[in-house]
Amino acid sequence: MNKIKMAARTALLAILTAGAVPAQAQPAVDAFITAAIVEDLRAALHSPVSLLLIEAQNARHKDLTQDRIDALDKQWRAERKTDQQPLIAQLYGNPLSAQLTRLQADSAGLYTEIFVMDAHGLNVGQSAVTSDYWQGDEAKWQKTFLVGPDAVFIDDAERHDATGTWRVQVNLAIADPDGRAAIGAATVEINLTELARRAGVAL
Repeated sequence: MNKIKMAARTALLAILTAGAVPAQAQPAVDAFITAAIVEDLRAALHSPVSLLLIEAQNARHKDLTQDRIDALDKQWRAERKTDQQPLIAQLYGNPLSAQLTRLQADSAGLYTEIFVMDAHGLNVGQSAVTSDYWQGDEAKWQKTFLVGPDAVFIDDAERHDATGTWRVQVNLAIADPDGRAAIGAATVEINLTELARRAGVAL
């Protein structure tokens, strides 16, 4: 039994004894996303490839202005609607995106989206094409990277109507190799319905 499944079973024991979560009720995220799960995600996201590509992009973007960030984000959004996608292809084809895609695939439906951001909140790698390129105006980056190297921000669960599942985004700061400063951040969207199923609880 892997660590995530073990952690889920332990955390959900109280729910099992108290009865199943009422249908359509927003799940209590704290009962699902345990410290063990967060640490497993942190270990997976602090890979040598992740650190290397974040630091390289931070170096390339050290003098990036907000106007340029906005232009890149606009380009990304426009490319999503066309067949010409140089910016998306460059990012989606890098080693970190390949690693995150494997991580998502290996989770067998537990992770539904993974992406890593740099010191500006711009994407560095992703498991699937995100809706935008810049996350710096969102809580997932502001409540992690700007807070410190160990920061964690777990958002509220949301219902994914297309699949009928509950999902939650777990957001983490990514620290430098010495753990002294945040160099980026990452978001992992977790399928809570699948996590509960593996622990024997129905949402």
